[in-house]
Amino acid sequence: MQPATAASHPDATSGPVRPDASFDHLLEASRRELTGYCYRMLGAASEAEDAVQETMIKAWSRRDTFAGQSSLRTWLFRIAHNVCVDMLRSPQRRARPMDLGPSTRTADAVLGAPLTEGTFVQPIRDDRVIDTSGDPAVVAEARDTIRLAFIAALQHLPPLQRSALILCEVLRWSAAEVADLLDATTASINSALQRARKTMAGHEPSTSMPLEDPAHRDLLAKYLRAFESYDMDLLVSLLRDDVVLSMPPFDLWLSGPDDVIAWFVGKGSVCEGGRLLPLGVNGAGGFANYHLVEPGLWKPWAIQVIETAGGRIIGHHNFLYPELFDAFGLPPVIDERRAAVPADADRAGTADESR
Repeated sequence: MQPATAASHPDATSGPVRPDASFDHLLEASRRELTGYCYRMLGAASEAEDAVQETMIKAWSRRDTFAGQSSLRTWLFRIAHNVCVDMLRSPQRRARPMDLGPSTRTADAVLGAPLTEGTFVQPIRDDRVIDTSGDPAVVAEARDTIRLAFIAALQHLPPLQRSALILCEVLRWSAAEVADLLDATTASINSALQRARKTMAGHEPSTSMPLEDPAHRDLLAKYLRAFESYDMDLLVSLLRDDVVLSMPPFDLWLSGPDDVIAWFVGKGSVCEGGRLLPLGVNGAGGFANYHLVEPGLWKPWAIQVIETAGGRIIGHHNFLYPELFDAFGLPPVIDERRAAVPADADRAGTADESR
């Protein structure tokens, strides 16, 4: 698969450092683009944030050594690349539950023990890694490069191929620029790109509906209504025949509307009464799912990524990591309880007022 591309935009770090420019400001201006690169390299928002923070620290400590022979952008990306490569020395490759084994029938489904966080590709907010305020066509292309399937496919590539593909086909660097950044030859970068494209072709994802498509918005609105009312008839009408349901940190996944609905009315019935807050996540429609714990009070439960194609939902991915809510900038609770006034106290107050 040749990934969708998004043209890069000139930013404050694309040219030589101006003598009067604030180095801190220049570093901060590069944060989103660096986070996007590190996320695609590492497959997890928390690791990407750590990598960017380390890049910033290294850049600050080495600022006096920056010779200006290349742009500050290239210099920063070289540091970020090296940080990512160091973090990728672990033999474990992040994946999706669908990449780890076959689907299970709901009747035979057992969650088992949760796997470690490092097992799975993790979600990230769109606005942390791409500019969502630009030209809609460019934004749509950028979203395709952070979809879960694309991020998972990237994890099959060795670091050099992964970096070359991200830099050349997502961020639109030339092969010569990438060669300079990675201290390689242009020929070796072109060779790495060819091998990366061949591997990615074996992981071709479904074509997703653009978020700006009115039909997509209508589909998500119906899904929100179906989930919050726990209307299984409406929900099943929104699912494609090959829909998948996944629930990291568990490797269990289900396929097909019958098994998905059977899960929701069976072992997954704890979701009934939940509340959803819309969320832009991994280039797809998504929601923060709050679990009902008592009347009027909901607490963080899961980050949902809802993948769509052809007017139907094809992926219902639930990341059961309540700790992500803070990183996503979400409310810690939804609290709609009203302070109860005891009936006796209320009557006493009324009597006082009548005196």
